[in-house]
Amino acid sequence: MSFIISGIQQVGVGIPDVYAAWAWYRKYFGMDIPVFQEEAEAPLMTIYTGGEVQARNAVMALNLGGGAGMEIWQYTSRNTDPPTFDIQLGDYGIFSTRIKSRNVQEAYDWFTSENLDVLCPPQKTPSGGTHFFLKDPYGLIYEIVEGSGWFSRPSHVTGGPSGCMIGVSDVEKARTLYSDVLGYDEVVYDESGTFEDLACLGADDATRFRRVLLRHSKPRMGGFSKLLGPSELELIKVYDRIPNKIFQDRFWGDLGFIHLCFDVRNMNALEKACKEKGFPFTVDSMNTFDMGEASGRFSYIEDPDGTLIEFVEAHKMPIMKKWGWYLNLKKRPDEKPLPSWMLKALKFSRVKD
Repeated sequence: MSFIISGIQQVGVGIPDVYAAWAWYRKYFGMDIPVFQEEAEAPLMTIYTGGEVQARNAVMALNLGGGAGMEIWQYTSRNTDPPTFDIQLGDYGIFSTRIKSRNVQEAYDWFTSENLDVLCPPQKTPSGGTHFFLKDPYGLIYEIVEGSGWFSRPSHVTGGPSGCMIGVSDVEKARTLYSDVLGYDEVVYDESGTFEDLACLGADDATRFRRVLLRHSKPRMGGFSKLLGPSELELIKVYDRIPNKIFQDRFWGDLGFIHLCFDVRNMNALEKACKEKGFPFTVDSMNTFDMGEASGRFSYIEDPDGTLIEFVEAHKMPIMKKWGWYLNLKKRPDEKPLPSWMLKALKFSRVKD
């Protein structure tokens, strides 16, 4: 049996204060459903944490309107280090996270009324959609985009993450992973030059870019596919300067978007496919890991420029913790979506401010 990718499960966000950050993401992005919340060490990640086991506090939260989750992540054994240089568009790694919205203009109006650090008004993309960018309190950049594939009637002006903007050195080489393995096989646009809608990111007329927006042509399958919804990845290649690696001389978990995580089934088949394409697992929990309230198997690979991609095969997750209702995913058909009513029961764990 082949592997299944159900969608982007979450984007990892390294920040210096997990609870303050989560409060901000609840208010402005509607990320108010906690899947797990745990303080623990990360012994399997020493390859990315300086060879030493580091401790952290993490919360994974969802927006039931639809979209991926956010794993909000804080070191407790060391400081969370920021980059030592100003990150620029086209630097290698996850530059920004896409947040889908049912009404981009309404989101812009509300965010500006709240005096958030909005970088530009809504503008047209090369595909004719509308988007704008803003910074969170930690300087991380989010792109608000037109959303599709809503799981439930959204009560918030945004849903969850629906992709990322990733700096790469070679688009074709990167697509060996993102298109051939991860299924983002449809090119929405492939444009080169200077772009007015990116000017607020420091992309002036003197800098040329190639930007390629990818989406998956086939609907995602699997238990959480309805909730996670469709997603897109935009690969950015910069000319006229030598890019930096966003996490150069820093650890996984430091300030920034630390990984892009996919919800998968049949990890063994996925491992084989990744290895055949030249992306062997660099981390593999092998057996079930336990996050206290959720469990499963996880692994990591690196894209051609070192950007971390995580895979999680969930085995158990809480639906209604107060009544002890946990879902055993090992007993369900891999390709079959979970019933909507079951996922909507997650609303009973919603955190209200």
